[in-house]
Amino acid sequence: MENLKITIVQPDITWEDTAANLEKYSRLLKGDVQTDLIVLPEMFTTGFSMNPQKLQEPMDGPTINWMKKLAAEKDASVLGSVIIEEQGLTYNRAVWVFPDGNLMSYDKRHLYTMGKEHLHYASGRSKTIVEYKGWKFCPLICYDLRFPVWARNAEDYDVLIYMANWPSPRHHVWKNLLVARAIENQCYCIGVNRSGSDGAGLSYLGNSACISPKGFADFLPEEESVQTFEISYDDLHKFRKSFPLLDDRDHFKVEL
Repeated sequence: MENLKITIVQPDITWEDTAANLEKYSRLLKGDVQTDLIVLPEMFTTGFSMNPQKLQEPMDGPTINWMKKLAAEKDASVLGSVIIEEQGLTYNRAVWVFPDGNLMSYDKRHLYTMGKEHLHYASGRSKTIVEYKGWKFCPLICYDLRFPVWARNAEDYDVLIYMANWPSPRHHVWKNLLVARAIENQCYCIGVNRSGSDGAGLSYLGNSACISPKGFADFLPEEESVQTFEISYDDLHKFRKSFPLLDDRDHFKVEL
């Protein structure tokens, strides 16, 4: 199995301005970006907004169409969280766009009640496992990171991805939990956070990361940036074979 290149986009998101943000990402990703997967953060076109009536889009709206165009141009999958309206409900939805334009999605399960997210968005009911280029991915969103039972690797996925708007006062929690999820699930863990500040007065330190199954982490600094990491399928599965901790995992059912 070939290695996989994953490009993390860590932006300073313009507050509640979809057009400005899409223009920024087009500029940041301009040129010959050689990658297999581009990952953007949570609510990457708006910031973590509790104004969904103003900002929500359908699944055939401008953001998804932009993602499809980018995926085709780069011949790479594109993943990011978007405010989506569907059948009268609003979701904080991670959308995975394949290079051929096909889609898969995951709706955020754990809504951030302290930020009143649960008053504006509907909760997801299931995990989504994406198979791409022989790899298995589990995309999750921000506050999901605090709930290890939800992330537990019952599906033998290879890569766990968290898209987030994780504020600076708790950046040490972000860094520690990402490493823990990689170790306990014996997988690569990708965390994609934003930088800058938002319209709600929160600041962000970035610290997006690619973490190995052994817990070795490569965190980005605070600045807006684009970084590509390469991960090895052979290294992952050789490690699992030499240290088969997943064989001893507990089996359980999550009650929704």
